[in-house]
Amino acid sequence: MPPREFAAHVRAQRPRIVVLDLQGEINSFAEQALNAAYAEAEAQHPEVILLNFAGVDYINSTGIAIIVGLLAQARKHHRRLLACGLSDHYVEIFHITRLADFMSVYPDEDTALAS
Repeated sequence: MPPREFAAHVRAQRPRIVVLDLQGEINSFAEQALNAAYAEAEAQHPEVILLNFAGVDYINSTGIAIIVGLLAQARKHHRRLLACGLSDHYVEIFHITRLADFMSVYPDEDTALAS
């Protein structure tokens, strides 16, 4: 199966919360689009940005580094960055890399928004 091109869609879910719906593979080819989507979300001045990984097939080490960069931006601007929709494998990776120590991970969007 050929890799799916990365896409990110920004949507305001609730007051002060913006969701980034991520699709495809998060690797070096995704960096520009992911950073642009994050900047679009940040321009709305939310308190929380939720990364919805439900449509993500694959994240490599470069993709993890990009996510770490987003976390650094969120922390710099005193925003909470949350994650949802990760497969069990990537939940484990987020714990191994300690991303889960700084970014709450939820099984789905509804659970994340309820937090």
